[in-house]
Amino acid sequence: MTFFDVITRGLKRRPIRTGLTLLGIAVGIAAVVALIGLSRGLVASWTAGMKSRGTEIVVHNMRGSLTPKPFPAATRDRVAHLPGVTATCMILVDLMSVENAELMIVSGREWGCFAWENLKLVSGRMPKDQMERAVLLGTTAADVLKKKVGDTVQIETEELTVVGIVEGGAFVENGSIILSLPLLQQITGNQDKISAIDVRVAAGTNDAEIRRLCEEMSRLIPEAHADPAGEHLAHTEGYRVINAMSWGTSLLAILVGVLGVTNTML
Repeated sequence: MTFFDVITRGLKRRPIRTGLTLLGIAVGIAAVVALIGLSRGLVASWTAGMKSRGTEIVVHNMRGSLTPKPFPAATRDRVAHLPGVTATCMILVDLMSVENAELMIVSGREWGCFAWENLKLVSGRMPKDQMERAVLLGTTAADVLKKKVGDTVQIETEELTVVGIVEGGAFVENGSIILSLPLLQQITGNQDKISAIDVRVAAGTNDAEIRRLCEEMSRLIPEAHADPAGEHLAHTEGYRVINAMSWGTSLLAILVGVLGVTNTML
């Protein structure tokens, strides 16, 4: 009798334990795929959001924290006129509890900048000006909050009118509450502060030139750091925490599966 015969006989003699072990292995594999896919999907979705609004470089201050830290808005002037830069857009973004939703992306955008251009109205209208106490909801955000045009949404202590539902071309955009930068600065007490500068560069700029621009911007704005739009989230503390948790949970699932197989074979 070979060792393989011993294993096979053990599996056949204990069908219930064998079945439960196989189920445990399947669950472990599913956990690995799902959790690693979650962290990678987060980066892919965020990158798609950047690309949908034509952002090639992001100047941010997220490296040492789970959420972006505001820095002075005046720092934009240090990089706006660099050779190769065609447009900039100041952003204030935060993850906030909004009404019954425990975590929503709230994005305040410089009025008239290119970050508004990719938003396609599904219903309603755009805000009239940067001081109108109004918000746009991405299609997913509208579903989560159960809001339609004409309803109000409470952000912190402020009641704001939903004037439009928009399609942003990416999951992150569709899941956001979007309003003017001055309005969100006022609501959050971050006057004259931003959490990111989205940058567009000249057509035909290659990856090497974009990285050179990132280095120059990081030198000019020591309060923040510049990364190519496809990479900035992967460099943040928040992503590293999510990725580490995903791998840790996945390794635990694999270990449980290995122990289950060993137990069945004995």
